[in-house]
Amino acid sequence: MTAASRSADRSLPVAGPARIRRAALRLILLDGRAFATMIALNALAAAAGLAGPWLLGRIIDEVRTGGGVAAVDRLALTILVFGLAQLLLARYAGYVGHRFGERTLARIREQFADRALALPASVVERAGTGDLMARGTTDVAAVGATLRDTGPEVLIAGVQALFILGAVFALDPLLGACGVLGLLGIWFAARWYLRRALTAYLAEGAANSALAEQLAATAAGARTIEALGLQQRRVDACQEAIDRCLETRNRTLFLRSVLFPAVDISYAIPVVGVLLIGGVLHDRGSMSLGAVVASALYLRQLSQPLDTVLQRMEQLQSSSASFARVEGLAPAVAAPSAASAAPEGDRIDVSGVRYAYEGGDDVLHGVDLTVRPGERLAVVGPSGAGKTTLGRLLAGMDPPRTGSVTVGGVPVAGLDPARLRRHVVLVTQEHHVFQGTVRDNLRIASARATDAELRAALVAVGAEWASELPDGLDTDLGHARHRPDGARAQQLALARVVLADPHTLVLDEATALLDPTTARRAERALAAVLEGRTVVAIAHRLQTAHDADRVAVMENGRLTELGTHDDLVAAGGAYAALWRSWHGEGPPSV
Repeated sequence: MTAASRSADRSLPVAGPARIRRAALRLILLDGRAFATMIALNALAAAAGLAGPWLLGRIIDEVRTGGGVAAVDRLALTILVFGLAQLLLARYAGYVGHRFGERTLARIREQFADRALALPASVVERAGTGDLMARGTTDVAAVGATLRDTGPEVLIAGVQALFILGAVFALDPLLGACGVLGLLGIWFAARWYLRRALTAYLAEGAANSALAEQLAATAAGARTIEALGLQQRRVDACQEAIDRCLETRNRTLFLRSVLFPAVDISYAIPVVGVLLIGGVLHDRGSMSLGAVVASALYLRQLSQPLDTVLQRMEQLQSSSASFARVEGLAPAVAAPSAASAAPEGDRIDVSGVRYAYEGGDDVLHGVDLTVRPGERLAVVGPSGAGKTTLGRLLAGMDPPRTGSVTVGGVPVAGLDPARLRRHVVLVTQEHHVFQGTVRDNLRIASARATDAELRAALVAVGAEWASELPDGLDTDLGHARHRPDGARAQQLALARVVLADPHTLVLDEATALLDPTTARRAERALAAVLEGRTVVAIAHRLQTAHDADRVAVMENGRLTELGTHDDLVAAGGAYAALWRSWHGEGPPSV
């Protein structure tokens, strides 16, 4: 499997044509009255625009038959009235179209945010944040530009083109047929373009996402890259992504370079054909000169709306690809399983679990473990032993490859997100401080929490510093002077866990950034607050294991020891070696 195919397998899905059509229809129906009004106004504006060439033909016929100045003036005034009516109707149609586009764009943004927040964490981790960011920024912006500007313009131009062709057929069916046949070159060129454009623009969007992911990963790990001397490797990876972007961009440019010259040539063909055939018919006396001129003017006028449609075709194809990527989040969102039963009890059972990350070998090998309700279990072991992977499976972030992980007899990974959070919450050493006040950051976990409950949660995790801030809970943490450091940010994350109050808590080295004294105080405070609930602590500080009810020792993806701290130390196995090493009594044996 190539790197490109592996990247494609990890990417977020892209919606197919059927899903795109259903999504577009749903958005139109949500604001159906405005859409219908926009269509009606555009039709009226197009109808008003038809009057000019026809009236100009009447003026020519009046002059040829000896009509007076008064008749010509009346027809000229009528042209002016219809032109003014077309202007006003088109402006109002554009206003209605812009409002429709902005409301629809707001719905798309809100829907994207809801879906992004509902994505399983494992899906985001596999795809990378670059893909998600590109969809939420570049792709949503492209869809918005189409809804606000391109969509209404193309709709107006399409209605005008249909009305103009209808007018030519009304003047003379033969001339109308001649005009349509002359436009076949545009039809063939557009068909050739459309059959290739969507795939090309999807590839361009995917290449942009891959480049964004490479740049984000490089910027986030800049210090590590510098420390390990990986600068050239990262430069090469970014250059490869840039080259792919350039390749896909050149492909879409080539498609346009074929389309537009073919269209320019095709514009002149129907006008020339109508003038030649119309001239023959006029010479034979079967058509007036005014009708021939009106038909030619109509077909010349047709170039403007067709030009708008064809020039905007690139943006329509690009935005269609963007909408497919935005709408592609829908199937990636974990749908609630109506058939899954509610867990009966809080006991977690791990039975015969094997797990492998995508494209790799198993990192867990036949793990069996029972986590009893209310106990505090510490999972220890050397780096790479599988502790974090086991924690992810216990928290339902990933399903096992074989075996089962259940809570109350129900597979943890099969629970819907809302129910899962009520049962199990995973807290890692990664943390985030959101823009806003201390209160805003804490109420993410419990929107109805009182100030007293917020302060109690902060005290529970040893974050007394929050009470010393100048504005207390109203202090803006986005301000440079009050931006929390890593340890304080981690305490805020732990305080959110206290407010969320799940029955099982998986701590994956959650106190890694705290100094030993603060970490022990936070862990003891959490144990007191969560008494009667289950705590699984994946720890690198063995003091955490010393305070636990039981200790599970992981080695090479296997559970090798399980028991109390005292029993395992007395057994003299791998845990005893780790304990002696931690106390400086000799090297570990694992």
